[in-house]
Amino acid sequence: MTTFPSRRLALAERAPRQYAAPARLDEAVELDELLRELVKLRASQIDGCGFCIDMHWKDASAAGGSEGRLYSLAAWRECSLLG
Repeated sequence: MTTFPSRRLALAERAPRQYAAPARLDEAVELDELLRELVKLRASQIDGCGFCIDMHWKDASAAGGSEGRLYSLAAWRECSLLG
């Protein structure tokens, strides 16, 4: 299998204050770990970031998210698995 290096922007280095703001918000909001990861996964789907989708998919799975629930996230408004 061939892998390609990610060309991710080093936000923490290039814009540390702007990067820190969402991190502080993430820490300040109390959510169940699975719900937190589902929110992050959905945001990554909307952003179209494959790296983040992969990372948050794995984190949500580790937090107890079922495959069916994770696969259904993109259509969460129409899906009973997410309620």
